Amino acid sequence: MSLSRRARCLAFALAAVAALGATPATFAAGEKAPLPVAQLAPGVYVHQGLLQEWQPGNAGDVANLGFIVGSRCVAVIDTGGTPAIGQRLLAAVKRATALPICHVINTHAHPDHVLGNVAFVSTSGDVATRFVGSARFGASLAARERHYLNALQRDFKLALPRESLVYPDLRVDGTLELDLGDRLLSLKAWPTAHTDHDLTVYDHQTKTLFVSDLLFVDHLPVIDGNLRGWLKAMSELKTIDVELAVPGHGAASRDWPAIMANQWNYLNTLMVETKAAIKARKTIREAVETITVPPGSTWQLADLFHRRNVTAAYAELEWED
Repeated sequence: MSLSRRARCLAFALAAVAALGATPATFAAGEKAPLPVAQLAPGVYVHQGLLQEWQPGNAGDVANLGFIVGSRCVAVIDTGGTPAIGQRLLAAVKRATALPICHVINTHAHPDHVLGNVAFVSTSGDVATRFVGSARFGASLAARERHYLNALQRDFKLALPRESLVYPDLRVDGTLELDLGDRLLSLKAWPTAHTDHDLTVYDHQTKTLFVSDLLFVDHLPVIDGNLRGWLKAMSELKTIDVELAVPGHGAASRDWPAIMANQWNYLNTLMVETKAAIKARKTIREAVETITVPPGSTWQLADLFHRRNVTAAYAELEWED
């Protein structure tokens, strides 16, 4: 990214943070209240987002975010649902370490994970921060950017130009290793599952896996990709040697792979019941009305996302033999 492009992005970020209650002075000084983070393993910091819908009432703070500190530099993993959340995450990084941020890794292009990117664009020439995503990330964000900007203006009262959306300049097609200095991260781009461009981050030193939205805990899983592909990805994820798993939503856990059981049961049941509805010649409307979240379920936000999941599952499975 050119220096002039960085300067423009920084200016847009200043305007966005000011609109959400901060001033350019506090932004520039890095004094905006840091997001609360917990060091869950040596050098691994996690902020747990709220189990709520992305909305103005929570300033877009609904996704889990994190950063990993090496001996040379820092990698940030997802940046939050607004520029202001990104700035607060930046403040948390600066409070934890004086090391520069060499990578900002986006696990996928949903707004609650990426709209804080602009806070990490620097005009400094000391260390060039690289933005990292799946090779298919750019196409997905490009298809959605108008909707994201419209939603920010409509709901958050933030009028931002498209230049405020920061795209990866380092793309992962398959796997990629990043060295933070005595700390190796393995990034993997997955076949279509939660989305068509999911990315996971594995820290070899602590065996921490940032699963992101390939794993939802307590928050109902949301299908924006492929149901069968997601179940297949989960089968592969189970084989990874993990000491700490950080989901995209909900609490991190050391109970791996058991922490995936609830999501597996929900998605598998959804597939079985949707196929049964199709076999019984139910319409998509009938399927949406009759396939419900199992009684006694503790999933949160099911009222917002379950019917959407049934619709996605029906569309995917309708023409299978």
